Amino acid sequence: MIMPYRERFAPWIVVQLLPKMQRVVRGRYWKRSDAEGHLTVLKRQLPHYKFVMLFDAS
Repeated sequence: MIMPYRERFAPWIVVQLLPKMQRVVRGRYWKRSDAEGHLTVLKRQLPHYKFVMLFDAS
């Protein structure tokens, strides 16, 4: 997958988990605290969905 330069170096990712092992990237962040903040907001606004925060070391 080819990512724009800006996204390539934003290692913190907020992902929405979907059925059948699918996922949707909801955001990429430079700082962990930014990713945690977005994750908190998503969990409050959409409590019936599953979200996780990941570190992309690639």
